[in-house]
Amino acid sequence: MIAIIKYNGGNVNSVQNALNRSGAESIITDDLELIKNADKVIFPGVGEASSTMKTLKEKGLDQLIPTLKQPVLGICLGMQLMCKNNEEGNTVGMGIFDINVKKFAVENIIPHMGWNTISGFKSTIYSGIKEESDVYFVHSFYCELSENTTSVCDYILPFSASLQKDNFYAMQFHPEKSGEIGSRLLQNFLKL
Repeated sequence: MIAIIKYNGGNVNSVQNALNRSGAESIITDDLELIKNADKVIFPGVGEASSTMKTLKEKGLDQLIPTLKQPVLGICLGMQLMCKNNEEGNTVGMGIFDINVKKFAVENIIPHMGWNTISGFKSTIYSGIKEESDVYFVHSFYCELSENTTSVCDYILPFSASLQKDNFYAMQFHPEKSGEIGSRLLQNFLKL
């Protein structure tokens, strides 16, 4: 069973629909025991960092998520909240990744929205996906490059398109909106 974490961030239904297309069984939940005992956990996100972190704290999810031992996938805001600090609302994240989340410079076009190329794959989650693949982004904040970076996108500057540390995987882009490439990435995650 795959647990999709329910909180005040959006996109949970899109993620569940993408999993349904892959034939995977999932549940949208904020129940700590169900999440703890799931085979895999997906932490999706569309929203604002500080209010989302507040909700996670109220539900105890901010304490649970970093302790999970099964494969965990953070998407977009989910990825950003798995990091140390976020400039959006001066939010302290969960610190799974020792990375800062910064806002793209105001004078440039934000949000970064639409299809863009990722490259520099450094994770088995990219198995069967060719370098220089295009995926779908919607974000105004970005994760810095680090030793945990598993793919890079260049929009205004190079940033982490995805991260991995131990059983924690994260993607700034939306695999559930990234067509065949995104579907393959989700399938690779389900096979972990």
